[in-house]
Amino acid sequence: MASPVEHASFLPPVLTFLSAAVIGVPIFRLIGQSAVLGYLVAGVLIGPSGLSLIAEPETAASVAEIGVVLLLFIVGLELHLSQLVSMRRDIFGLGTAQLVVCALVLGGAGMLAGLSFGAAAVIGLALALSATAVALQLLEERGDLNSAYGARAFAVLLFQDLSVVGILALMPLLASAGGGSDASWLGEAATSTSKALAAILAVVLVGRYGLNPFFRLLAASGAREVMTAAALLVVLGTALLMEQVGLSMAMGAFLAGILLAESNFRHQLEADIEPFRGMLLGLFFMSVGMSIDGNLVREVWPALFGATLAAILVKVALVAGLFRLFGSDTLGALRGAAVLAPAGEFAFVLLPQAADLGLTGATATRFAVALAALTMLIGPIAAKGLDKLVERRNARSTLALEEPSAELSESGDARVLVIGFGRFGQLLTQVLLAEGINATVIDKDVEQLRAASRFGFRIYYGDGTRLDVLRAAGIGRVELVCICVDDREGALKIVDIVHEEFSEVRTFVRAYDRLHAVELMNRDVDFQIRETAESALAFGRAALEALGLSPEAAAARTEDVRKRDIARLVLQQAGALPDGSSWMRGAAAGLKPEPLTVPIRPARALSTETRDLVGSDRREAAERVLEKPALAPQEVDAAEVEGDPEAELETEGGIRDA
Repeated sequence: MASPVEHASFLPPVLTFLSAAVIGVPIFRLIGQSAVLGYLVAGVLIGPSGLSLIAEPETAASVAEIGVVLLLFIVGLELHLSQLVSMRRDIFGLGTAQLVVCALVLGGAGMLAGLSFGAAAVIGLALALSATAVALQLLEERGDLNSAYGARAFAVLLFQDLSVVGILALMPLLASAGGGSDASWLGEAATSTSKALAAILAVVLVGRYGLNPFFRLLAASGAREVMTAAALLVVLGTALLMEQVGLSMAMGAFLAGILLAESNFRHQLEADIEPFRGMLLGLFFMSVGMSIDGNLVREVWPALFGATLAAILVKVALVAGLFRLFGSDTLGALRGAAVLAPAGEFAFVLLPQAADLGLTGATATRFAVALAALTMLIGPIAAKGLDKLVERRNARSTLALEEPSAELSESGDARVLVIGFGRFGQLLTQVLLAEGINATVIDKDVEQLRAASRFGFRIYYGDGTRLDVLRAAGIGRVELVCICVDDREGALKIVDIVHEEFSEVRTFVRAYDRLHAVELMNRDVDFQIRETAESALAFGRAALEALGLSPEAAAARTEDVRKRDIARLVLQQAGALPDGSSWMRGAAAGLKPEPLTVPIRPARALSTETRDLVGSDRREAAERVLEKPALAPQEVDAAEVEGDPEAELETEGGIRDA
């Protein structure tokens, strides 16, 4: 058991990070800035260059990298292999052009500043890379991750992640060319590349044939916390494997997400990972802020800030030109270039390794690391400033942004979210399918998911009573949510969540019974229907026809019962009919079944066991009648003419029962 001293040493850093986040981020959001900037500034303040509240920033940085890993996993879940194939021109064409052109220009500027060829090449590559976490966070805050320019920006980021293994293999060559003694770089590069390819192949095979059965087995156990643990195991395990063979952890997590993008468990996994992703990603941004060398900034701040602004402007100009060359309009090109302007997370990996290989000196390494960190600090401000400038110059431009890419749309034109794919939900989706209306279906029954594969809808494993699962399933983009679960309390909980968080989405709900229907009406759902009501009425109509009534007469009689039933339900929901001594508005327990039509004769017990029950019911009916003053005959006639079912029941029917 941990001692009080160990607890004391562990808790202060955690509380410091949490306090910095909950104070810094809301302040920057209130002044219209990105949450990324709030995390970065908070990191500067609590780090060695600020208040020195964190003694070991390096430890926090190693943990915070998991936030980037989880972010890439969730991004991978949003994509499919077919979509990646369709993006190959942007990934390998635009991505290659961006990395090469930016590295040449920035590296050339380094050589003009007096750096050696090897140092200039490494620093140019490090600054040419873009901050995946910053870019994706900015795109997510804008809601533009699925826009055309957002898709191109993501393609560039993906190519950069793929290129890291090649850059790491190239660095020993640069060191050898600079006079180093290690000339075996070619063999090492071939070995590392072979390991990387073998690891990718292994992950693809396991993901293709093993993950779905694995998650299906866990889901059948019903232990939700085990699903969360399994999701983290898959993500972190794949990330660690990729790191061991020389690829980035983020690349491994992205690959795991791609492999699970078609899984029925996708939305549940995304909902389970999201809380960890958000907190750890914020910790990553704070760790970047803590890495800024305050002493160096104070010593050479004119040169450092000048280089930072120059690097951002150069990258924006070059990347915007390339975006235009690959088909983006001017606005999309500028916005895409702005989110790619900050230097990447891998700069903090490449630059220290370059120093170990003797490619860069200690001063150049410190300067380049501080420069990369400052671009991540100033880049979001530049992106936000560009947004403000565009809005000011042309207000209509923000309404004419590029439309979301069809290839990246998760559910196409899904207009309906169906929660529950049991016998009720299956018939509902048959109607939608017949009309060609696309829908997304959520269910937590593995057997139902297996049976649903022929319907053509996107059907996912998940608990529909969880807000995070509903968000992940895209409830904010649908017109209608159909709640078809066979769970009275679960349906009410979903209705409350939807009305509170997504008030513009209409709610159609399957009611379990009459009592449940009253509770749903009290919650102002747009439509509710008792699951057995219409089938029982149809059954009764068929029975009347079998007993000799014409189809028209049977239909008229059934329709009359339906109207009476609806009228009584409305009165019960309004609290106008006290169907028991414990009646309260919305108190479903007080409702009891009552005849809609006055019985012709009193009930009769056909067995000894039921005589006491029938006698008790008769006494209760008589007592209810005696407790109220009798109606005059003309009042009885008026009540019958007006079709008041309660008046019929309390007078004529009640007297006969008595």
